[in-house]
Amino acid sequence: MPRFVGFIGPSYEASSVNYENQRTVNLYPERGELGTGKEREIAALVSTPGLLKLATMGAGPVRGLYYSSKGRTFAVSGAGVYEVTTPTSPTLLATLTTSSGRVGMTDNGVDLVLVDGAKGYHFTFATSTWAEITDPEFPPGANVAQFLDQYIIVNEPGTGRFWFSAISDATDWNGLDFGSAEGAPDNLLTLLVDHRELWLFGDRTIEVFFNSGDADNPLQRMQGAFLEEGAIAGTVAKIDNTLFYVALNDKGQGIVKRVQGNVPQRVSTHALEFAIAGYGDISAATAYTYQHRGHSFYVLNFPGADRTWVFDAAIGLWHERTYTPSDGSGMQRHRAECHVFDGTRHLVGDYANGNLYQFDDETYTDDGAPITWMRRAPHISNEGRRLTIHSVQLELESGVGLASGNGSDPQMMLRVSKDGGHTWGNERTAPMGKIGEYKRRAIWRRLGEARDWVFEVKSTAPVKQVWISAYLETEGAAH
Repeated sequence: MPRFVGFIGPSYEASSVNYENQRTVNLYPERGELGTGKEREIAALVSTPGLLKLATMGAGPVRGLYYSSKGRTFAVSGAGVYEVTTPTSPTLLATLTTSSGRVGMTDNGVDLVLVDGAKGYHFTFATSTWAEITDPEFPPGANVAQFLDQYIIVNEPGTGRFWFSAISDATDWNGLDFGSAEGAPDNLLTLLVDHRELWLFGDRTIEVFFNSGDADNPLQRMQGAFLEEGAIAGTVAKIDNTLFYVALNDKGQGIVKRVQGNVPQRVSTHALEFAIAGYGDISAATAYTYQHRGHSFYVLNFPGADRTWVFDAAIGLWHERTYTPSDGSGMQRHRAECHVFDGTRHLVGDYANGNLYQFDDETYTDDGAPITWMRRAPHISNEGRRLTIHSVQLELESGVGLASGNGSDPQMMLRVSKDGGHTWGNERTAPMGKIGEYKRRAIWRRLGEARDWVFEVKSTAPVKQVWISAYLETEGAAH
């Protein structure tokens, strides 16, 4: 039975479904590095982790997570500031005057600094005491905080200025200790320190500063590091020794970039850019990054469009992540809004409530709600001729059913489109294999004939999902 070439792949919905209509949801391709996998398949689809709820921190939403240099984890949920010493029982430290919006957290080894768009605060590690930063020259409205060479650096919204503290003292601020992104007259939206360089992101430009060592003006512009494009503020994040962001300038927006040697490179696809162009206002988009099992993920949320896209830097491909409510109302954006790795666990916070979760590879639900794993494969055609397909078979890790209850007899569903992805037939099920049924095949027969086939395979069973390849029994050559 011939292999279904292209079944393992990314999400790529082009501007016309007749051309390309692929989706990969809550699965991502993982390449076999030896090249000796089953049937010499170069990759398999592996499931994304489920959400294991650890605690609920007030009404939410979870606005930020931070793992300090002292090995202590902190969270902001609604107006509450929590220390997550034990993830299942966070301790409330303080109450802010704000309950929504971005927060920034960093530390200098002595104090944790938190800014919430209204005030600045510090938490002294040695005494576990919390206080407001009362220096009258602390800039108003800061919501981003970073650390560079013993300076705490914050933004001043609505201006092009950034401010820096005294060395090793988060409470001491001088009205003359500020810098400006002056290469263009745009506002500074956010900032990020990477490789001891201070990146300043405006709505039209990006500038890079460094610590010159000058006693009076330590942070100075790096010559030649000026980019004539800005970024959506919440999408700026770093991983894999580089920065990622969604670009913005006076010509347009919506291209996802990765910086390589101070030079931005496009990593989005035309299919993703087409999707983003349809989302309207994307100024509220947010991103976080995390590394797991050798993959570096850039997770991009579009709240207004209710969508989540993920770039896997290990292989350079995009997939989607969704949340499926138990009430059957359909797939939504993923619940995770922010992330921190606390040395042993990947912790994420919910964008809509105060739930704190752990990403867990052996949890096959999102806090009890079903996870929809889905792959919509490339078109199958034969130069416009009618093509008969007698069967399609999915090679997967079978026999993974649970001992009892939901998942004891896990099923997969197949939907078929015979007009290139415009309309779809009814779902047909096939078993994945009860516990120990390792030879079970997921196979669908008597599929009929068409000129342009599109197959969509799905599972919501709460069991391990590893999809290896697919095979077709056809009459005529498929392309």
